[in-house]
Amino acid sequence: MSAATADTATIDTATVTDARIPLRSHLRHTGALVRRNLLWIRQDPESMFDALLMPIVFTLLFVYVFGGSIGQALGGGQDGYVQYVIPGMIAMMSMSLSQGVGTGFSQDFNSGVMDRFRSLPIGRGSVLFAKISVELVRMLFATTVLMIVAVLVGFEINDWPGMFAAVGLAAVFASSIMWVFLTLGVVLKNAQSVQAMGFLVLFPLQFGSSIFAPTNSMPGWLQAFTDYNPLSTLADAARGLMVGGPVAHDLWVTLGWSAAITAVMAPIAIHKFRTKS
Repeated sequence: MSAATADTATIDTATVTDARIPLRSHLRHTGALVRRNLLWIRQDPESMFDALLMPIVFTLLFVYVFGGSIGQALGGGQDGYVQYVIPGMIAMMSMSLSQGVGTGFSQDFNSGVMDRFRSLPIGRGSVLFAKISVELVRMLFATTVLMIVAVLVGFEINDWPGMFAAVGLAAVFASSIMWVFLTLGVVLKNAQSVQAMGFLVLFPLQFGSSIFAPTNSMPGWLQAFTDYNPLSTLADAARGLMVGGPVAHDLWVTLGWSAAITAVMAPIAIHKFRTKS
């Protein structure tokens, strides 16, 4: 049998296997893989350093380096900037930590772990859903650290339900972005390539948004970009939920972006994972 024929047979077998696995089994497989990934984190706690240190470093950096000047422009000084930037940083965490699912996925492929998973009679989608679930746990951990540091630097939590709603919205958006990075993790050859591509995606989206500063002082062409940037609508929705202000428009736009990205990228990621040789 030729290599091409063998690959085709493997793909067909994987598709048939997925089709025969009932939903309950898919959920059981996903749960087992989530447990496996959590145990791996327990054995390698250094993998949580980015989720621990990123919110601390970025909060202190933006509050104490840029908070005074930007806060004066906002009319509230450094204290006013704290109230402005912390909800935006929840949006930033959702995007930055999503990249980890792609690099981890690529490392698992190169180490042979994914070959082992694909040889087992489990749903192929279960492997990807488990990865996303664990990365969401990491994101929630990072958000908890962020809010602890935020309170220490003066952030006032006046609306607890609004804060939890903002975190939930960020988790929904993060789960959609993770499908993009999962696809990159399958398509690109190594974790370094995924990280480099992720940087090219993250950098303009994060800094070309309303996360760190209002967009009304930006050039017109950049404001046009920020109006369609989902991180701007996510940051503004989180800001409205946590400190007050308009919410409905930004909330629905963010949910629309999340649904569209998931609808497009989830089938692509699963297909690429099934057919990767």
